[in-house]
Amino acid sequence: MGAITLFCDDLEASRSFYGEALGWTLLFADDNSVAFDAGNTIVNLLREEEAADLIAPAAVAKRAAGARMQLSIFTNDADAACAALRAAGVTIAGGPIDQPWGMRTATFHDPSGHVWEIAQEIPAT
Repeated sequence: MGAITLFCDDLEASRSFYGEALGWTLLFADDNSVAFDAGNTIVNLLREEEAADLIAPAAVAKRAAGARMQLSIFTNDADAACAALRAAGVTIAGGPIDQPWGMRTATFHDPSGHVWEIAQEIPAT
């Protein structure tokens, strides 16, 4: 996957979150969008009001509609990743917890309500 675009109801808060709390490198910014380097994927943040033309004829769902996806970040140490997020002011919504499918996971939300998961493979014993 080369890029994902997230529709944001508060672009400035989201820009701060991804740049400061997550520490991702800014690639591009203008009045309507901000793009970050997330390793092998670009995460593009787009003002919600600008998204309609991009996805027409589909409709842009409002935040109140609830989550329709979860984005995952793989790590070698979920507990350390959560500690770093907490130190950066991010609230961990759930976890870390060992899942029956062999991953240790935790979740957090960005300022626009997008759900992110920290995921660590649990070594086989």
